[in-house]
Amino acid sequence: MAKKIERIQGHDDGVRVESRILEERIQAAVRNGARKMEIEAMGQHGIGGRLWVSKEEPVSITITGSAGQRIGSKGFPGTSIEVMGPISDDVGWLNAGAEIVVHGNASNGACNAMAQGKVMVAGNIGARGMTMTKTNPRFDPPELWVLGSVGDYFAEFMAGGTAVICGHEPQNAENILGYRPCVGMVGGRIFVRGPIDGFSQADALMEPIDDASWEWLSAGLATYLKKIKRSRLLKRLTKREDWQLIRAKTPFEKKGKTRRSMADFRSKVWDAELGQGGLIGDLTSLDRSPIPLIAHGDLRRSVPVWENRKYMAPCQSNCPTGMPVQKRWQLVRDGLMDEAVDLALAYTPFPATVCGYLCPNLCMEGCTRSTQQGMAPVDITKLGREGHKSAAPELPPLSGKRVAVIGGGPAGISVAWQIRMKGHEAVVFDMAETLGGKITSSIPNSRVPKEVVQAEVDRAAKVLPHVHLQQELKAPEFEELKDEYDYVVLAVGAQKPRVIPVPGHERIYPALTFLKDAKKNQAKIGKRVVIIGAGNVGCDVATVAAAEGATDITLIDIQEPASFGKERKEAEAVGARFKWPCFTKEVTEEGVLLQSGELLEADTVIMSIGDAPDIDFLPDNIALDRGHVVVNDDFQTTDSQVFAIGDIVRPGLLTHAIGHGRRTAEVIDDLFNNRRPKSDTSDMIDYTRMTLEYFDPRVIEFSDANHCGSECSSCGSCRDCYICDSLCPQSAISRKELPEGGFERVVDPEKCIACGFCANSCPCGIWDMKDPAPLA
Repeated sequence: MAKKIERIQGHDDGVRVESRILEERIQAAVRNGARKMEIEAMGQHGIGGRLWVSKEEPVSITITGSAGQRIGSKGFPGTSIEVMGPISDDVGWLNAGAEIVVHGNASNGACNAMAQGKVMVAGNIGARGMTMTKTNPRFDPPELWVLGSVGDYFAEFMAGGTAVICGHEPQNAENILGYRPCVGMVGGRIFVRGPIDGFSQADALMEPIDDASWEWLSAGLATYLKKIKRSRLLKRLTKREDWQLIRAKTPFEKKGKTRRSMADFRSKVWDAELGQGGLIGDLTSLDRSPIPLIAHGDLRRSVPVWENRKYMAPCQSNCPTGMPVQKRWQLVRDGLMDEAVDLALAYTPFPATVCGYLCPNLCMEGCTRSTQQGMAPVDITKLGREGHKSAAPELPPLSGKRVAVIGGGPAGISVAWQIRMKGHEAVVFDMAETLGGKITSSIPNSRVPKEVVQAEVDRAAKVLPHVHLQQELKAPEFEELKDEYDYVVLAVGAQKPRVIPVPGHERIYPALTFLKDAKKNQAKIGKRVVIIGAGNVGCDVATVAAAEGATDITLIDIQEPASFGKERKEAEAVGARFKWPCFTKEVTEEGVLLQSGELLEADTVIMSIGDAPDIDFLPDNIALDRGHVVVNDDFQTTDSQVFAIGDIVRPGLLTHAIGHGRRTAEVIDDLFNNRRPKSDTSDMIDYTRMTLEYFDPRVIEFSDANHCGSECSSCGSCRDCYICDSLCPQSAISRKELPEGGFERVVDPEKCIACGFCANSCPCGIWDMKDPAPLA
């Protein structure tokens, strides 16, 4: 069924309404569902611009009457505008994706600074059309189609897009492109049919139309002529020999491969082209030449310092494993995708399971892009989820040193993995039937594919061949391990469910037990479930309970639930309700009786208030604090031969446990090699040092890993983008290859004027302006 046409008048009882009022009425109509509109204009400006619509639900606008200036200004994809007559200045100004059809002539400034979209004119246009256009390589370039001819200064400073000038019934039959076209043109191309009286040879050149370009042009002409209702002209306008192609020269074509300073450019190019005084030379005769007393060398009050990799990127600083996320994206940008995926194995044995699925991605929370409103952090899961494909790394020969790891969960596997990677033997002991701890025993398969977990556990087993499962550990066995091994690492996790001692607590189903039973297809619950504890584990319980057949699920807590992220969303998606503050008085056959007197009816009550470590086997010389093992900054207990990591030390994320393992392995390796353990004390780079203006703020989703890599600012690590080299007005910065590989950037103090352009423009924050060293 055809959609209703919404008709909006540009006047109230014959009195013209302001452009702002008319725009508000159009915006309101779109918000209320209008998708086809007819606007009777009375010279209002900006009609059809800034309409937030989707391509799946486009908006079409027909303008009758007298259209004002800037029609379709800042228009978005999904907006199409048809003007049933001529049009005033600046049609398509800053157009960002709208399609505009004009059934008549257009005045000056058509498509000024347009970045996307199409403007199709069924007549001629005035001066300065297609000026300062631009192109984002991720989107289709902007297009201007003109049936007749164009006015003076066409394509001035054009930087992207395509213009097609058909030369049919032109305003000047002897010169289709007008006076001085293409001045300052640095990008884009122009198809022109008919005679022209030259163009800026310094900025553009004419070249033959190849087959691909002709195919594009002829197909586009058919579409364009249909839009302006002139299809009968197609045969006349598709004679290939009638057309010429002008494109912008590349910088090398303009000036060759040699670099020039800004001062040289000013004197030999800018002033030579525009005259003394440049763009405002007709307004002032003031001498604007550079002041000759700018300080160089030792007289500078500040100096630029290249601080590549001096500071830690925010993503790496936020990651408990210390993974250099920005380095992985650098490898992606360099086309080394496999290396970027494999790099994670140096920091975690579970790059896919944890980084790709289970971690709340603290690196993304720290991403510099998150500091800018509307910008999305680079999505590490695009890379992380590929990690299960990595093969087991090559292992160094064994040193003869041996470490016993008690616990085969994420913390235990992590420390054992890192110890083996450093050339020492690690032997794992665990009470469970399988390796992997909670990852394999209790985390729902809905959170991470089973085959991903299995692939990573199998890879860990190849690196760690000495694993003893179903080994119950008591005090005597622990002492034997201390005698047999150089060091012992406690990584038993928290396996004892906490249950509050309220009346009826024997009816409670512990969350960890329920999740383990569900994974074995042995869980038995009723239709109505109340979960005491509404954290992320409680949300997992709710999701699994729904899969097990529960239809009425309530999570209660004594305070606002701490759950967040994917776990909370998935629980809400299955219909789970959250209720707080609730204080449990008793668990009865009917359900949970609250201290308020309210009864929450339940067939099954599950408690999810955390788990405690099982530490009965530990000797008295290992200090405890409220049921957890006390450690120093190096995870060493009060027994210097024993380390402790993961939930036995303090509750945390899987990523924290893995990070504990990596740090502990470094400390043990230092002790084996008689080195004093030292941690990475690098400071995190300040967010204000990065420049994000180079990145598209509209990007909120990423198509693949390559897209992610291109959007990473590489905080603290040089992207080698040459921006600083190019912007330096004195050409004081040069790139120097290092003998051992790599590069550095150096500053010539005799050229540098301490302007700070390098520091203010660097996307990675590498440059800093500092006080110079004191003179001797």
